[in-house]
Amino acid sequence: MAKLRKFKEAIIEKLIFLSGIASIVFVALIFIFLLREGISVLKSTSLGAFLGGKFWYPISDPPKFGILPLILGSLLVTLGAIAMAVPLGIAAAFYIAEVAPFRLRNILKSFVEILSAIPSVVLGFLGITILVPFLKRFLDLPTGLTAFAGSIMLAFMAMPTIISISEDAINAVPREYKEGAIALGATHWQTLHRVIIHGALPGIIAAAMLGIGRVFGETMAVMMVTGNAAVIPNSLFEPVRTLTATIAAEMGEAAKGSPHYNALFAIGIVLFVISFLINLTADLFLNRSRKR
Repeated sequence: MAKLRKFKEAIIEKLIFLSGIASIVFVALIFIFLLREGISVLKSTSLGAFLGGKFWYPISDPPKFGILPLILGSLLVTLGAIAMAVPLGIAAAFYIAEVAPFRLRNILKSFVEILSAIPSVVLGFLGITILVPFLKRFLDLPTGLTAFAGSIMLAFMAMPTIISISEDAINAVPREYKEGAIALGATHWQTLHRVIIHGALPGIIAAAMLGIGRVFGETMAVMMVTGNAAVIPNSLFEPVRTLTATIAAEMGEAAKGSPHYNALFAIGIVLFVISFLINLTADLFLNRSRKR
């Protein structure tokens, strides 16, 4: 029986190892495919003109493939979403983990899980039918299809991720720290502010980074509520177009092998690299949190 148990454990270890290797291989193959299709855009434009160009006119004569407005639109919407989602998400995580009664805590956890399961297209539909007209009337804007509307929708989508991971980080702080602080005369709020938050800080930062990755790669909700104007934005209250929305809106119309087609794959490479860097940063903070 002992030999059989060791044999089963060895098989399971090998399967887990092969699964990890397969994941790395799949990611590498995806990047190679994107690189093979997207690198050809350099035949039509230079790398500097592609990344720093101010005009995205893929079907003009000659075509212009400048993705700077798309990058700025993605960053503006993402930063607006994070500015709203991170404070609210961290506050909600502390309330669930340290303040809420036990029964209410379970209800709130279930509610957060339900929020994370709502499809993005449904949120986009709610945004375009409810949020966009409200913002237009309330803020007296020419149109409610703005970066601000996209930020609100993305903040709503990022909060479940931020809340869940931040709560796990808070619960991972050794209870001895809290008990020791209270024994020394600190109040509950002082313990949260000066002890718990410092112990959970790496995990909270990782939650914020994963939230950024979640909203930066979002497509449908953003495409439905931001106006899809490929221009350099001056504020949150103007229409913008993001990198993901550009791929989703134009890939079906681009002829295979055309410069426009290759440019869309090059946008995919930019998204891949940015998402990889965001997730790598988050993973580093998570590892630091585990070590502590």
